[in-house]
Amino acid sequence: MGWDNLVSLTLVGVLAALLLAAGIEDVRSREIANAKNAAIALLAPLWWWAIGLGWGEVGVQLLVAAVAFAVFIGAFALGWMGGGDVKMIAALALWLPPGRLVEMLMVMSILGGAITLLLMFEHRWQRRIGEVEVPYGVAIAAAALLALPALLPPTLSQT
Repeated sequence: MGWDNLVSLTLVGVLAALLLAAGIEDVRSREIANAKNAAIALLAPLWWWAIGLGWGEVGVQLLVAAVAFAVFIGAFALGWMGGGDVKMIAALALWLPPGRLVEMLMVMSILGGAITLLLMFEHRWQRRIGEVEVPYGVAIAAAALLALPALLPPTLSQT
């Protein structure tokens, strides 16, 4: 295993740990700390370097992340998502190639819908008053964790 594969594997491991921590934090407090999202975003340039991304590809990643942020800030404005969720999606867009990001968002929406339905049923079952607070960061983190194997170098993901 070369140093570039070792760096790539380490970065994916750190990203996985950050995603797990964010999901747990969202369940506990219904918030995702800015520090976690900042760490995800700030590690992306190291990731680009480790995998040898060219300037054109980096530009695409930045553009896709900006578009994702703009789209999901609309969901935030409508009260459908929290700010931490939006920031996490944009930060993840810096890591995932556009096609993988779309796949992750599709899985995220299915998981988020399932979590929402479960919490709505629980809310009704316990006859609670008020709106259901959905820890959507769990769906984002889980979908991103499922997408991580695609980030591994081919020599590591096939073994």
